Amino acid sequence: MNAIVHGRLRADPQTPVVFTVMADSICGPCPSRRGMGCTADERIGRLDRRHAAALDIRPGQRMTWAEAQARAATRLQPGDLGRICNGCQWLGLGICQSALAELQRPE
Repeated sequence: MNAIVHGRLRADPQTPVVFTVMADSICGPCPSRRGMGCTADERIGRLDRRHAAALDIRPGQRMTWAEAQARAATRLQPGDLGRICNGCQWLGLGICQSALAELQRPE
């Protein structure tokens, strides 16, 4: 995941992304991946549906990484993450809260 996010998406925010409802390239190194699925499909599916609803994203939708970040910055508030990300093991680490705050910081 780091290679994709740091090495590709952050290096070139104009990189096109496609939103899926199955395991994709960002899931590649995860030990829970099983083909195009995941041993945590049910939990991940709930998280993905909440995020898609909050960001108004449909499966198969395409946009650039910069557009996806802008959508998150304008549609989410830090307090939303407790609800949207409920069940994510990263929630308590503050990683996403920090990333959202960085996106929303005025330039």
